[in-house]
Amino acid sequence: MHYRKATPADAPLLADLRKRQLVDEGITPDTDINEALLSFITRTLEDKSMVEGIVFEADRPVATAAIVFYAFPPTYTNPTGWKGYITNMYTAPQFRGQGLATSLLARLVAEAQARGVRKLWLGASKLGKPVYLKYGFQGTNEWMEMTIPGISSNPT
Repeated sequence: MHYRKATPADAPLLADLRKRQLVDEGITPDTDINEALLSFITRTLEDKSMVEGIVFEADRPVATAAIVFYAFPPTYTNPTGWKGYITNMYTAPQFRGQGLATSLLARLVAEAQARGVRKLWLGASKLGKPVYLKYGFQGTNEWMEMTIPGISSNPT
């Protein structure tokens, strides 16, 4: 198996892996996200606000993970304001339990450290939670969200 960082040319592959991840997490694929997903992946890889790694066995992608960097207002606990959001963690079912997700996570944490980013966050699926807890992430009650009624899922 070998690892490499994704490039914008990998956007279709990464979009496919992302959709597999969402389905594995129990999310019904009842909305067409192809165009928006490809646009997001391409743009964020190009401007380097996202770094994604891919693990291959021969020429077949078997695992991936990404970190998206966001600027927030500085706080006393995060003077730079920069945070890294861990996302797109996916390992093909037959390759789970081999440490691929942990290896990818370690590379993402190293990327954050190299950029001087100290705060990381994520939304853990049932499959991913044990990996994150073992790595040292802690759960909080701070993660909340809402959906604004009447807003299109594909704004233009």
